[in-house]
Amino acid sequence: MPVPKRKTTRASRDSRRATHDISAPARSLCPQCHQPKLPHRVCPECGYYDGKEIVETE
Repeated sequence: MPVPKRKTTRASRDSRRATHDISAPARSLCPQCHQPKLPHRVCPECGYYDGKEIVETE
């Protein structure tokens, strides 16, 4: 198994890990009820997607 010839510096290690952060999922507003929802998914509040009622809600 290969072994590194030199110790990896903190700068190289941290530069590589700089893109490992996580971010909150994107949100968009539902055009029907104006509640936040995930893009390209049925609105959990009103049940509409693309201007059509997909899921009946109470």
